[in-house]
Amino acid sequence: MIIILFGPPGAGKGTQAQRIEKSKGLIQLSTGDMLRAAVAAQTHYGQKAKDKMDAGQLVSDDIVIGIIADRIKADDCKGGFLLDGFPRNVAQAQALDVMLAEEGVKLDAVIEMKVDDAVLVDRISGRYTCAKCNEGYHDTNLKPVVEGVCDNCGGTEFKRRNDDNAETVAKRLKEYYAQTAPVLPYYAEKGILQQVNGMNAIDEVAAQIDAVLAV
Repeated sequence: MIIILFGPPGAGKGTQAQRIEKSKGLIQLSTGDMLRAAVAAQTHYGQKAKDKMDAGQLVSDDIVIGIIADRIKADDCKGGFLLDGFPRNVAQAQALDVMLAEEGVKLDAVIEMKVDDAVLVDRISGRYTCAKCNEGYHDTNLKPVVEGVCDNCGGTEFKRRNDDNAETVAKRLKEYYAQTAPVLPYYAEKGILQQVNGMNAIDEVAAQIDAVLAV
């Protein structure tokens, strides 16, 4: 089974991807992780990527596709995989289709997590973590049982990401709708785009995704 999970920043893709990994036995593939691994291993495409980065240039789509093609040949991907963070535009989606066809496989489902922008801003800007164990919390949705004390480790110091603020989130949402969202009609035309309500509770979203994948 091969799946792509779409949704704007803060939609909960990471959480659901982890659940899909466990329930379906798939491997979650992040383009960033694959790129770093290919560079470190000095593969053919990894070296090409390094040359681009050393020259201060963006890594081209053909290199990213090559890195993905190499990665999905690994034994751990034989049971299927889930792509996270790719494709980001229609050209990448088309190139991905060509590569998968050459490998003799195809996408089974593209799942979009639909969410409300205003809720996303609140969801992300309210996030914080324990400075000691990285347990996650939220100003309104997920507070520690004892205020100021981590439920997991008892730590009393917390931290927030510098980019978890309303202004940055709004910018990231704008970029998502301008660059990535146009990919969705491409997959809709192919009849493999499915939507789930990302506003629901985590377990409810997971149940919706399971229903999609069970078809």
